[in-house]
Amino acid sequence: MVASPQRPGLPHVGHLGIQPWSVRPDYSTYKSPHGPKYTISTHYHGINASRALRFGTLAAGFGTCAGIFALFFFAEVPKVSKDIMQKVPVLGDYFRKEVAPEDNPF
Repeated sequence: MVASPQRPGLPHVGHLGIQPWSVRPDYSTYKSPHGPKYTISTHYHGINASRALRFGTLAAGFGTCAGIFALFFFAEVPKVSKDIMQKVPVLGDYFRKEVAPEDNPF
């Protein structure tokens, strides 16, 4: 009796007990001489260039939307308003807060 490598402690004898999975031999696929001549495109873990471009543009779009949302969400914070939003050419005047002289305590 020999212990099974998958389940130590459970013996097996020939084909009657628990046996390890058999490893299939490596067969190459058959290519017919009459079929189309095809090649597998270059890929990295199944992601080829066109799929990477599609994922990249999608990620860039989501990142741009998230960045614009965060910028306008935090636009009323004085540091963001002064350092970032006032320097935007079109929107800069909207974020300039001028205090009237009669409201200034100093």
